[in-house]
Amino acid sequence: MEGGGRMSFLQEAVLRRYFGFLLGFLALLTGFGIFCGTAWVRAEQEVLLAHDRAFASSLLEEDVPPVAIVRALKQAQETEQGAALLREAGWTEQTGALFFPAVREAAARTLPMAVGGSLLLALSLLGGSLLFLTRLDRLFQRAGASVERFTRGDFHSRFPRGRTGAFSHLLASVDELAMALESKGEAERRAKEFLKDALSDISHQLKTPLAALHMYNEIVLEEPENAEAVRQFSEKAAQALRRMEDLIGTLLKVMRLDAGSIPFEKELYSMGEVLLRATEELTTRAQREGKRIRWEGLPEEPVLCDLAWTSEAVGNLVKNALDHTEAGGEVCLSWQRSPLMLRLIVSDNGCGIPPEELPHIFKRFYRGRGGSSQEGVGLGLPLAKSIVEGQGGILTVESAPGRGTAFTLSFLTKL
Repeated sequence: MEGGGRMSFLQEAVLRRYFGFLLGFLALLTGFGIFCGTAWVRAEQEVLLAHDRAFASSLLEEDVPPVAIVRALKQAQETEQGAALLREAGWTEQTGALFFPAVREAAARTLPMAVGGSLLLALSLLGGSLLFLTRLDRLFQRAGASVERFTRGDFHSRFPRGRTGAFSHLLASVDELAMALESKGEAERRAKEFLKDALSDISHQLKTPLAALHMYNEIVLEEPENAEAVRQFSEKAAQALRRMEDLIGTLLKVMRLDAGSIPFEKELYSMGEVLLRATEELTTRAQREGKRIRWEGLPEEPVLCDLAWTSEAVGNLVKNALDHTEAGGEVCLSWQRSPLMLRLIVSDNGCGIPPEELPHIFKRFYRGRGGSSQEGVGLGLPLAKSIVEGQGGILTVESAPGRGTAFTLSFLTKL
């Protein structure tokens, strides 16, 4: 475990309190042992003094000289004659201790204290251990209940954070696992909703061209000898098929971008490379419609991006500008660099976008109520936004009716 050590269990609050209790108990036990030992030494001293007093008193009654008595009491060596005399009197090691009055009195004073103190210490140890085990069991029960809720999909409860110790680290790991499961479940839910919406969008958008194809096919089948009708409706069928192909291709791109399955390969390119690739096919259209596409900026200005995808995003914005610009109009691509950002602005002098429509223009299949002379399905702007944001950039828009529209692509510069 990271951050662990030989005494890492002491970081756990419950275990730390119990360890402190054990230390206190050991200190109390040591003090009680010292007290009992001291009391026993004093009792033994009293026993010996009582015995010596009784011995001296008995000898004095027998008229034994005091000097001899004192000398006898100071005698430190045991003699065989003395031992034999005591054996004959019945005073041996096998004699019960309670037959000695002095010992019996000392035991009566010290034994209850020793037994009572030992019992009290044992009860203290038992009570402290039961309290510790009860708190630990309660903690385990709370953790088990939370884990059980996690298994049922309820991730609202969380383990307490900020604590230390092995068990708290375990709970934190379980909590992180629950958060990961919750995030995964949420991602799966969003994926299902996304798939449902995507299928609904595809079904809705394909209904019109499919219905048209059925109608064109029926007309051709009904008039097989009418060459002009066959040619005319075959061309319309081909147009419907191309529209379906473009629609499906664009939808697949949007879905892949939304799912995050496209790895952008960002490198440094010149702005001229990006814009040339983005407007190559649209320049001919602009000339045919009497419109103009112009650049403002240094073509060699470097930009960090995925060339293919970024060119497609810019191309969609230019196409949208052409759709909303009348003959004689102009689409301008300008760029400027700041210390942190490179901003590319795609602006036009067309009809502009009403304020109430601005919040919706990046939604899939959204089309404004008017102003466009071209037919579209409403996927160009959402695709451009997904491409720009997928590379860590930002796409914003400013517009006013009658004053044109300006889309701004902001890219981080390379650090």
